[in-house]
Amino acid sequence: MLVEKAPFAGGIITSVGLPYFDGIANIRDHRIVVRGIALELLSKSGVCAPDAKTVSKHNPTIPNTFEFKLLLDRTFQEQKANLNVLFNSFVCDAQTSGSRIRSVTIANKDGLVTIEPKVVIDCSGDADVAAWAGAPFEQNAEVQPLTLHFRIGNVKGGPGIGGLCRAALEAAQKRGELPYYYGPGVMFMFGKEEIYVHGVRVPANPTDAADLSRAEAQGRADAHAMFRAWKKDVPAFADSYFIEAYPWIGVRESRRIIGQHVLSEEDLMQSRRFDDAIATGCWYLDLHPNKTTIGSANDFNPQKVQPEPYDIPYRSLLPQKIENLLVAGRCHSATRGAHASTRVTVTAMAMGEAAGLAAALSLESKTEVASLSGQKVREALAALQAGPFTDA
Repeated sequence: MLVEKAPFAGGIITSVGLPYFDGIANIRDHRIVVRGIALELLSKSGVCAPDAKTVSKHNPTIPNTFEFKLLLDRTFQEQKANLNVLFNSFVCDAQTSGSRIRSVTIANKDGLVTIEPKVVIDCSGDADVAAWAGAPFEQNAEVQPLTLHFRIGNVKGGPGIGGLCRAALEAAQKRGELPYYYGPGVMFMFGKEEIYVHGVRVPANPTDAADLSRAEAQGRADAHAMFRAWKKDVPAFADSYFIEAYPWIGVRESRRIIGQHVLSEEDLMQSRRFDDAIATGCWYLDLHPNKTTIGSANDFNPQKVQPEPYDIPYRSLLPQKIENLLVAGRCHSATRGAHASTRVTVTAMAMGEAAGLAAALSLESKTEVASLSGQKVREALAALQAGPFTDA
C-alpha cells in the first residue's frame, strides 16, 4: 500500500517543482554514483542511457515535471497486481504496542481509515509516523528556510538579466515589499521565453501546522512580489505573466530520527565505508541561512564543503525502539551537518529503494526490519544493480 498525500507521486520534483536530480553524480567528474530506480527514472525521462556511467552535469534536470507524474503513474500501473496506491491520503496517526506499530491511521475521502501493516516505511520527510509511533528523533530549534518555486512566461532573454533581477529584488526589499530572498536562480529551463525561479526564502517550522500554513502564504506573496519587481524594473519582463507557483513550499529540514547509527560529518568527509551500506551520497554540505543572501550557493556558503562519495548505512534508516519501521529520505538518522548533504533528491530515492527492498526481505525471512542484516540488504540491492557505488 502506497499512501501519498498529493494527488500524484514525485515528491519534490512534482509537488515543489525542483527538476534537478541532485545527488545522482559526483560533482568532480559527473560519475553516476546512484543507479537503481533513480537512474531508471532519469533514463525514462530521456536524459541519459539506461546504462549510463556519467551524465553531462552533476545535477541533470528532467525536461518536464508533468510528464514525470505520468511516468510514475505508468510505473505504478505496471505493478498494480502487487501495489495499491492511495493519492490524496494523509497519514495522521500511528498506534504502537510494545515495540511494534500495530496500525496507521490515514485520512482521505473514505474518512479515517485504519491500516494494519506488517512493515511501515516513513517517507514523509518530517518523520511524522516515526514521531507519532514514539521513535526518538531530534529537530533543531532553527531549521533551514523553506522555498516556493515558480514560473514566469513571456520573458525576453538577454545578457545581464541575472544581474538586473538581483538589483530589482534589492530595491524591492528596501521598499519593504520582500522580507527575505536568495539568489535569485532565474533559468530558462522549460522554454525559450519561460523562466523557472527559486529565490523565495521563508523561515518557518515545517512540523507546526500553523507555522507551515503561514509559510505557504508568505511564499506565494514573496513569489508574486518578485514577479512585480521584475515587471516594474527589468525590461525583459515588460510583457511577462505569472504562470504558476508549485503546489507546495519546499522543506529542507525538520525532524531527523535517532537511529541505530547517526551518520556524521566525519563519516562523510572521511568517505567512511560501512559493511551495511545501502546507498551512496555525494552532495556538498548545503546549509541555507534564514536571511537574504544575494548570488549563488557559493556566495552564501563560500567554503562549500564537498565530500567525496560516501556510504549511507542501513542502520541510519532504522529508528530506535520500533522494530517494524524504516524511514527514507531527509528524516533518516544523521547529524545536522551530514544531513545538509544527504537530504537531496536522488540520495532520498536511493534510501527509498533500499527501504522498500529491506521491507520485502523482512517479510520473506520473517525477520523484523530492525534485526535484518544490512549486509543482506546490500547484497540484494547489488543483484539489482543498485545500492552503494562508491567504488564503481
